[in-house]
Amino acid sequence: MSSISQVYEISKREVKRLAARPIYTFCMVIAPVAAFLFFTTLMGEGLPTELPAGVVDEDNTSVTREVIRNLDAFQQTNIIEHFPDVASARKAIQQGKIYSFYYIPKGTTRDAISGKQPTVSFYTTGSYLVAGSLAYRDMKMMSELAAAGIGRETLYAKGYTEDQAMAVLQPIKMEMHAINNPLINYSVYLSNILLPGVLMLLIMQVTIYAIYVELKEETSKEWLDLAGNDIVKALIGKLLPHVVIWFIMGIFCFSILYEWWKFPLHSGIGPMLLALLMLINAALGFGIFLCGMLPSLRWALSLATLWGVLSFPISGFSFPQIAFPAPLKALSWLFPLRNYYLIYVDQALNGRPMYYSWINWAVMIAFLGLPIMVLGRLKKFLLEYHYTH
Repeated sequence: MSSISQVYEISKREVKRLAARPIYTFCMVIAPVAAFLFFTTLMGEGLPTELPAGVVDEDNTSVTREVIRNLDAFQQTNIIEHFPDVASARKAIQQGKIYSFYYIPKGTTRDAISGKQPTVSFYTTGSYLVAGSLAYRDMKMMSELAAAGIGRETLYAKGYTEDQAMAVLQPIKMEMHAINNPLINYSVYLSNILLPGVLMLLIMQVTIYAIYVELKEETSKEWLDLAGNDIVKALIGKLLPHVVIWFIMGIFCFSILYEWWKFPLHSGIGPMLLALLMLINAALGFGIFLCGMLPSLRWALSLATLWGVLSFPISGFSFPQIAFPAPLKALSWLFPLRNYYLIYVDQALNGRPMYYSWINWAVMIAFLGLPIMVLGRLKKFLLEYHYTH
């Protein structure tokens, strides 16, 4: 029997095994689809809006009421309650009813008009990073706008023209441009890493299970016999249907990200499909490597899960990799998701040519060589090891 025929027979056998076990359907189809839909709909707005906030206005003048109305008009802030004092507002934050509150002490308007320097305060919760950061940004901006507004009215009263007043208030005009994500859509960078990362984690776990289940059911020798006792052909035939299914799921993921949500894709779909295929094969290679190194299903699955979960923070999409300690910077190269993320940034977001990310492509290819290191050990393991519960 030719090598192609042997691989075909093993693949046909694997397809039957996949169809006969509901766990494969759940892990390879239902779980990825559920994760894709959950994360993309969870962040469908792109940015949290209408975050509940409070206000303590002890001055209660027309000026401070206008400041509060303007703050409430911000997209991320929703003033839900006026508190009589700071203590009650702070208690509301501690109870989780609001994420921030704005404090205007008595005499603020009088001091501002008379040329003194009044102090307003705003308090935000640090327990919720995103909510606290957005609330802080809105309240800080509102304070600056209110100060500028009062200053402008004071200058008008002194006879300044509008141009003269603006030249005093803002001598240097600043513009901010958020390159490649002008709407500051959190889902653009979160979903594009979380979804492939979840897929990678599932691939590693299913690959380990698919190999170990041959031992558990004592069918590993039958599997190797179909391959002429060649471990390479056995693995290729067994995992080829897996690659096809995972690639289809990845295409479904990309259709949500780039067709439905219209996320940036400046290099075209080709490089990202290739990156997806490389990520799938890197996860398969890592799963095979763990099977050859650890003669225990529990240990292999646990280490794969740990490696997959660590991939999210160490990829650098939330906390910049440049700020990592030196050992973690070096360790980050050992995570496929880190290299996939850099490819995504270069190709999809920045639209650079693929050669610009050659080192990341090279590292992704290197992951395919991991199984070579354990082929002999894995073959011996499959032939001689007796599965115990």
